[in-house]
Amino acid sequence: MKQIHSLNDLTRELQTNGSVWLLLHKKGSVQSECALNNYEDAVANLDGQQFLHANVNEVRDIHPEYGIQSVPTLLEFHSGTLTNIIKGCHQAEQFRAIFENVIFVADTATGGKPAKSVTVYTTPSCSWCTTLKRHLDIHQIRYREVDVSKDQKAAEAMVRKSGQQGVPQTEINGQIIVGFDRDRINRLLEIK
Repeated sequence: MKQIHSLNDLTRELQTNGSVWLLLHKKGSVQSECALNNYEDAVANLDGQQFLHANVNEVRDIHPEYGIQSVPTLLEFHSGTLTNIIKGCHQAEQFRAIFENVIFVADTATGGKPAKSVTVYTTPSCSWCTTLKRHLDIHQIRYREVDVSKDQKAAEAMVRKSGQQGVPQTEINGQIIVGFDRDRINRLLEIK
């Protein structure tokens, strides 16, 4: 894990690394300290990605560049492009699940049942989206997250499927669940 001190530092990292994660935090903030400690624990022994952090008390040119108005916030970059924004403090296991989320379907259930395809439609400011993702992470359900605030075509497709604009929405093997309906999600994913 590497601390950066400016937008120029970030730009250099983005030019030399394919997958980059940046945690923006504020020293002295309880939520930020929580996020930084758990982020540090989560990235231990992970290879193949660059993990950065920046204290917004000292680094003032990154968050305006990406429209970030609150911290802690985790930014995900692929090939130099911002692809995801994750807000708040998460447990180390949840951060690790985010970093390792390269397969976008649920693991094959025991007994040879086919894996379930799970897509979660979210926005960065949605607290229920965070609750839903945490629920899936706790139960080790792999899913693909689509930030509809950054992907207009995905937002339009979501509305076509459900007839609703609100998030979160979860698509499990083609079935749409609007909101965080824990009982229905658990039933469709066979979570006990």
